[in-house]
Amino acid sequence: MVWPTSQTVHGGLIMSLTDTLGSLAVATHGHFKTGVSVDIGTSFVKPAGTIGDVLTAKATVTGIGKSLAYTRVDFYNPKGQLAAYGHHTKYIQKSTDSENDVKFSEDGDTELGK
Repeated sequence: MVWPTSQTVHGGLIMSLTDTLGSLAVATHGHFKTGVSVDIGTSFVKPAGTIGDVLTAKATVTGIGKSLAYTRVDFYNPKGQLAAYGHHTKYIQKSTDSENDVKFSEDGDTELGK
């Protein structure tokens, strides 16, 4: 999605990706159900690109507890510059201990089972 007048990436797309990628980051910690959003926001630093450009994103869990998970998503434009960053807080207490949850080693490389 691009902004019609400037042909740059629309901020709403980056917000939506912050939501989705933040949830996927929580899922990488074994949570089959990733909970509900409590807080979400994005700061826009530089233009993210235009039609045909590749926008790169990296989502990480910055903290996870018994009831809340915190994530950060960084977006890089084609020049490798930080274009935007988002934060996403998820309420996970009622979504933990699902029969489909998977446990991973501390480094996240090895599945330890359910």
